Amino acid sequence: MTTDKKHLYNFSGGVGALPEKVIFDAQQAIKKIPGSNISALVVNHRSQLCRDILDETEQNIRTLLDVPNNYSILFLQGGASLQFTMIPMNLWIDKKCPVNYMVSGYWSTKAIKEAFKEGSNVKTIWNGEAQNFTKLPTPDEYNIDKNAAYVHYCSNETVEGLQFATPLETGDVTLVCDMSSDFLTRPVDVSKFGVIYVHAQKNIGAAGVTVVIIRNDLLDNIPDNVPTILDYRPHIKMQSIYNTPPIFAIYVVLLMTRWLLNDVNGLLNVADLSKRKAEAIYDVIDNSNNFYRGHAQKENRSLINVAFNLSSSELENKFIEDAKNVGIIGLEGHRSLGGIRASFYTSMPLEGALYLKNFMLNFQKNY
Repeated sequence: MTTDKKHLYNFSGGVGALPEKVIFDAQQAIKKIPGSNISALVVNHRSQLCRDILDETEQNIRTLLDVPNNYSILFLQGGASLQFTMIPMNLWIDKKCPVNYMVSGYWSTKAIKEAFKEGSNVKTIWNGEAQNFTKLPTPDEYNIDKNAAYVHYCSNETVEGLQFATPLETGDVTLVCDMSSDFLTRPVDVSKFGVIYVHAQKNIGAAGVTVVIIRNDLLDNIPDNVPTILDYRPHIKMQSIYNTPPIFAIYVVLLMTRWLLNDVNGLLNVADLSKRKAEAIYDVIDNSNNFYRGHAQKENRSLINVAFNLSSSELENKFIEDAKNVGIIGLEGHRSLGGIRASFYTSMPLEGALYLKNFMLNFQKNY
């Protein structure tokens, strides 16, 4: 089973694909940003051009998510992994008060480990490890401390293919969300959150920039002993140019937000496409007579990352190899879980999902 269409569709769970239009415009900007005489690779961070790029990108995110005026948007570095540390450093003011963490998979497990480095009063309000991270909790399965500094959770666990359908309800307690893998894939009520953070390379751009949306009142009590580069306040004061920002990576985010606004026409359409893409594959899994075995329980399945297994590692390797031969790449499961994973980040077209569905049906027929 071979084809001349190499690397036709990329389902990688790490760095996601980008739309051809965005790649083309990024290529042009490497030579010269439209309306200027300078490459996006060498924009001075003190220049008006840099300011214009940052401002338009921020405004586009505000428009897409209807971000309230009492929130700041930052473009930082270090990925979500650095936010695992910055969150407790900045928001955990009184160590006598606990911080609450929902441990639902690989990435939230990493996040809570960093919180323990800032203090011992870290409470796990729910942990899915005993169920091999195949499900998410119902509201009656966890209790939030009313005096907690914040509640942290991951909205979409990329490794295990689990996604919260709606934000956690935390009352007056500040809600913090790692939204790295489903940011701008659906409308979200930002006012329910104190902090949203996301690295760019899955849904909204290239690796190198991290978007943080933070409610401004949370800045009032940040401890003064937080290292300056890890303190949100200088970054907000300097409007994301406290240190030299990754301008080219931010420019790609700008191109993605333009594409979402002008070509896709907003997040309702993105959400509809996400559902249709994921359901195409779940339909194959559910009707395969256990040939394909989904990892997540049906009610908690992610619309972004579909994790599943076949009957043996040998057959999984064959599946991956045959897929590559017909131009489907990136199906290897995460090293911590193995198996197969198909990721449907924003840029993956519906045609890609249907192409994978057809391959899966043929593979089952053949094996």
